[in-house]
Order: sequence, then structure tokens, then C-alpha cells
Amino acid sequence: MKSALQPSALNQLFHHARSYNSWHSEQISLETLRAVWDLARMGPTSANCSPMRVVFVVSPEAKEKLRPCLMENNVDKVMTAPATAVLGYDMAFPDRLPELFPHTDARSWFVGNDELIATTAFRNSTLQGAFLMMAARALGLDCGPMSGFDNGAVDAAFFAGTQVKSNFICGLGHGDDASVFERSPRLSFDDACRVA
Repeated sequence: MKSALQPSALNQLFHHARSYNSWHSEQISLETLRAVWDLARMGPTSANCSPMRVVFVVSPEAKEKLRPCLMENNVDKVMTAPATAVLGYDMAFPDRLPELFPHTDARSWFVGNDELIATTAFRNSTLQGAFLMMAARALGLDCGPMSGFDNGAVDAAFFAGTQVKSNFICGLGHGDDASVFERSPRLSFDDACRVA
């Protein structure tokens, strides 16, 4: 039997974790970004399909490419973040299934079924995006996820020439506690769940 995490870990991952809107200036090393990925990639996906692709926007030049894609109220959040993860999903993920799920011919499940490819890629990349946020929090970073941007513009700026489409973006760094709103209510178990 596994033991529950200590309350301090649960606080860092859930209870005290917030969505940040501004950041302290401390930069994030490439080693830390690699460590975030190495944790996030361990989360489960359907048939281990792993469709998420990430561009970590850290350089001034890359931030300027991202700037015109953003809704106005998200510009400062992104431009001041030490890193912003542009999280996408690869519509060509079935081509990697012989490597990632060698137990059976999983690629054949998707051949000619564009709707299944799209729903599988989007669902699983969203799941992986949540894993990435939890991995970042586990490593002491804060997150600022957002969806206020032009997907087509982001795709053209960061995924041109690929079959990757943007899902959401997430600022990463050490958040400024003064930038968070009061925590919004959450649904109770009785409001959202039932036991059948």
C-alpha cells in the first residue's frame, strides 16, 4: 500500500497553489524545464499516445513572436513570465504509436479516422498539460495557465510546417503572491459527484 503525501506536498500541489498573473524576475534554467518535462511525460495517456508537444518560450525574440497572438489582458502575464509553455497536440501522433505502444498495432486504430485522431489528441494533450502543471508545482514553480490567445496565430508562429495545433499556454516561474485573486469557490463533492 502506498502512503498518502504529506500535507505540505498536498498544499504545494493543490491547496495553496494558485494561477499567477505576474512573476518575480528569477529565471528558469534549461535543466529545470527538462526536469518538468521528465516528470510530466510519465503521466498516462490513451495507448501511451503522448500527443502533447511543448515550446518553452523564454527568449525575448520568442516572447515578441508570442505577443501579437495574445489577448490584451494576457500580454503582461506572458511577457514578464520567465517561461511560457505553449502546449500543443500533434495530429500526427499515430505515427509514433509503433514506438510508444509496441504491444499491438495501435496505429491502425486511427488510420482514416480524423475525428478519432482529433478527439484523442486534444483530450490527451489537455491531460498532459495538467500533468505538466503539477510537475512544475512539484519542482517549486508556479503556473499561470491561460487560453486567451489566437490559436491560428500561435500555430503559425510556433508550429508552422507541422501537424501540431495549440491547446493552451501556461506561464511558469516564481509567482508574485500580490497578483492572485481571492480563491474562487469550488464545487463540493455532493454538487459534482455521485456514487453509483
